[in-house]
Amino acid sequence: MSGITGSKINIRGAGRIAKLGTDGQVLTSSGAGVAAAFEDLAAGISWQAIETGSTMTAVAGNGYWIDTTSNACTITLPSSASVGDTIIFADYDRTWGTYGITIDSNGLNYQGDDDSYTVEYGTDGLAVGITYMNATQGWVPTFDEAVADVPSKGNPYGIFGYGGAYVSLTNLVSNVGVVATDTTGVGTDRGYLAACQYGGDKAIFGYGYNGGMLSLTNLVSNAGVVATDVTGVGTARQNLAACSYGDDKGIFGYGYTGSVSSLSNLVSNVGVVATDVTGVGTARGYLAACSYGGDKGIFGYGGSYVSITNLVSNVGVVATDTTGVGTARKFLASCDYDYDKGIFGYGTTGSVSSLTNLVSNSGVVATDVTGVGTARYSLAGCQYGGDKGIFGYGYSGGNVSMTNLVSNAGVVATDTTGVGTARDALAGCSYG
Repeated sequence: MSGITGSKINIRGAGRIAKLGTDGQVLTSSGAGVAAAFEDLAAGISWQAIETGSTMTAVAGNGYWIDTTSNACTITLPSSASVGDTIIFADYDRTWGTYGITIDSNGLNYQGDDDSYTVEYGTDGLAVGITYMNATQGWVPTFDEAVADVPSKGNPYGIFGYGGAYVSLTNLVSNVGVVATDTTGVGTDRGYLAACQYGGDKAIFGYGYNGGMLSLTNLVSNAGVVATDVTGVGTARQNLAACSYGDDKGIFGYGYTGSVSSLSNLVSNVGVVATDVTGVGTARGYLAACSYGGDKGIFGYGGSYVSITNLVSNVGVVATDTTGVGTARKFLASCDYDYDKGIFGYGTTGSVSSLTNLVSNSGVVATDVTGVGTARYSLAGCQYGGDKGIFGYGYSGGNVSMTNLVSNAGVVATDTTGVGTARDALAGCSYG
């Protein structure tokens, strides 16, 4: 047998694909029939401790959570079986797409073929139930279905980092929006950089300026620890923006390379930055970006005081310009809120501003909301608490460290007394 694609067993050389029920009927791959089949199958099953090894031996009547985060797993079935014996295997951490499972039928047939064939499953979130039918059919899959991942609920923590007169210090944001004191910086001191989430629970700071334009990056763990410099990929630049897309990936876009740019660089779900993608939309710097809709992103404002936006699809494709809504401005910030919406805030219109513009879960930017808090620009924003946001730091006649919380309804609160070194030209993102 060859590898599994989707929720089907592909039998090499047999020229067929089959999914059999307990009476030999073909089960559908979705709907109430599948749910009922799994319910019946799971009745009386004894669920075991999580399996993390590269090999294991299964026992009839048991259910196994198979954790393949670090390695694939080969599962040996019992050497003898009785009609009706049932075993269930389930993807513990949605990692079978990277490291799958291989089933060794141990001398018995599997779906009518002898154990010289290879049975592999490699779909994230898959649950597989097998039942022994008879000596001819052997073990047959009576259920194999990938469980959909639940929508992202956002990250609990945030981090502000770098900025000012070229520093590398950071300030963590708790899950209730409390900003911590300075953490000694790691990596090259710089300002005018950007940051975004990747991998679902980690973050990355990238690019910037410290007397010369940079393309290096610094990864942030899911515990908020900033790593040392990673050699840059792509065109060095400053005054760019970044956001997440596709649930677990990120994108750096636009900025100033010596002239304004609209190029972008994708970030994989393991934090690897890709080479330049030819720019789309109006080249500009001094903009902001956030995610929306749970898996998409938006770049907005910037340049020589514009209000245009560019949507980012869930596969990281940047769209052409969308006519701007709200007051044109630059040096603003943005963040996510309410799991699937965003907000642009503050900046300069020629004079400092505190107005905001909400972004719907379909990427539509709303008209201006009267500003709350100290008007300022060159600040940063990030998500915290899973569904809330925070704007922090910036410049208002001098560097400040004050913050403004954003509720899960997109309402900006009055100033909170600043913590940490006052600075501008920094970046922020969520993690955890």
